[in-house]
Amino acid sequence: MMNDRFERGVEKLSEVDGKVGGEVVAPLGDLGRYIVEFAFGDIYSRDGLSLREREIATVAMLTVLGHCAPQLKVHLTAALNVGITKEELEEIIIQTVPYSGFPTAINAYHLLKEIINN
Repeated sequence: MMNDRFERGVEKLSEVDGKVGGEVVAPLGDLGRYIVEFAFGDIYSRDGLSLREREIATVAMLTVLGHCAPQLKVHLTAALNVGITKEELEEIIIQTVPYSGFPTAINAYHLLKEIINN
């Protein structure tokens, strides 16, 4: 069933991730629909922050969590898609070190290098 939240979410997800986001949520069934509706239809569609700012926050949070490599990879790609540079992403990762330590930053840095080198 399509609704305004879902349609708004699909549009915002495409704006943020291009085709990558749709590929990630499509196989998740209802869980994917909830992600599209809530995360992108409600949260990412709010006024107050640009997509660039939202991706900076998301990359930093996923880096600090440290156990979200697949999601961090998607959002590193999305960050590049919305205009954040490789150098800025490196700085965002470095900024997380005082709060979550070197291991999570090293893991995020390796994911970024993997994305850049592909």
